[in-house]
Parts: sequence; structure tokens; C-alpha cells
Amino acid sequence: MRNIWIIAKRELAAYFATPVAFVFIAIFVGLTGGFSFYIGRFFDRNQASMEGFFTYHPWLYLLLVPAVAMRLWAEERKSGTIEQLLTLPITTGEAVVGKFLAAWLFCGIALALTTPMWLTVNILGRPDNAAAAVGYFGSFLVAGAFLSVGICMSALTRNQIIAFIAGALVCFIFTMSGLDTVGNFLRGVAPEALVETLTSFSFLSRFDSLTRGVIDLRDLVFFASTMAFWLFAAVIAVDSRKAA
Repeated sequence: MRNIWIIAKRELAAYFATPVAFVFIAIFVGLTGGFSFYIGRFFDRNQASMEGFFTYHPWLYLLLVPAVAMRLWAEERKSGTIEQLLTLPITTGEAVVGKFLAAWLFCGIALALTTPMWLTVNILGRPDNAAAAVGYFGSFLVAGAFLSVGICMSALTRNQIIAFIAGALVCFIFTMSGLDTVGNFLRGVAPEALVETLTSFSFLSRFDSLTRGVIDLRDLVFFASTMAFWLFAAVIAVDSRKAA
């Protein structure tokens, strides 16, 4: 854990060493508020609820989270510092997890800065604050799942743009599989059991129950196993490049 924490602090400091981190946070906070008030028509709904606020988080993460993850390994490869990093007395797994935790904490900071929306809803009405807390927790889990995919894609290439596109594409596929239109289309060409299996891997459908304040153990296991799988894949990718 000590090595993981050292890597995490190094990466987190690297985010805030440039204005990019503040730009990312400003864009995320601005877009979440804009989507809630204008596209989600918060005032027109006349409901003291955070569901409309959380609805757009996965779609924002599709572009913003891969942008956070794309540099984690691709930049190390491009600059040649990956050899220096991997010669340190740490394992590849510790390096991958440390980078992941730094990026996840960074996303958590950005998410925490949206709490004025929560305060606004409480001022205007009496929302279910327990459900709102679960929604924030679910949004944090979705960000972690997206990050794990992005880190794996970053470990496969030295080009940050390719890492961004690949990460966004994979996350898009997993997100879209939970839409009703996609499910209905698949039911016309595939067996029901296969369709149910594919839709069960959707980040969107898993997140939907959390936005309503429902904590299902299966959803927690899904997000935890998703992050573990993609981080393990990232370790394999880094090790294979190191061996080569």
C-alpha cells in the first residue's frame, strides 16, 4: 500500500501541475449544471429530485474520463519514462493501481465540486438526501469503471489520442448496450438469453438503479469486477510491453 500511495500522490500532483486539471473540473461542473437546468429542464419538472442531475453523468464521462486516463501510460511510453518507473522497487500492479487511484480521486474531486447542486435542491424543496448520496456514490463508481477501461487502452499504446478514442469507444459500447432501443433491436436478431447477458454489462442500466437510491449488491459486484478486470488487463499490457 505504501508504494501504491507514493505512485498515487505522484500522479495526482502531476494533474494539478498544469492548468489542464482546473479546465477539466470547470468543464465538468459547468456541463453537469447546464445539462440539469437547461436540457433536463430542472425548474419545469417542479420536483425536488437529483435524478435529472445524475442522468447525464455517464454521457459526460464518455468524453471526459477517457481524457483523464489517456495520458497515464501513453505519456510514459512516449516520453520514455516508463522504463525509469518500472525499474523502481515496485510491481507493475502497484504502478497500475496507484495511477488508477490518483485518476479516480481526481474525478472524485470534480464530482464533489458539484455539491452546490445538491444544496440548491435542498433549498428549493425537500429531496431524498439518502437517494442523492447513493447517486453520488454510483456516479463515482461509473467514473471508476470508465477509468479502468481508459487506463487499459492507455497501456496498449503510446499515442494519447488513440488511447482516448479507444477508451471512449469501449465505454460507449458498454453504455449503449443498456438502452431500450438497442435491447429491442437485439431481441429481433438474437436469443433473449444473449440479449439479457449483453444488457447486464451496461454501465447505464447498473447506474440507473443507483440514481434512484437503490443499492443492489449485484451492481456493486459488477462495478468492482469491471474495474478489477480492466486493471488486470492493463497490468498484462504493461508487462508484455516491458518484456518486449
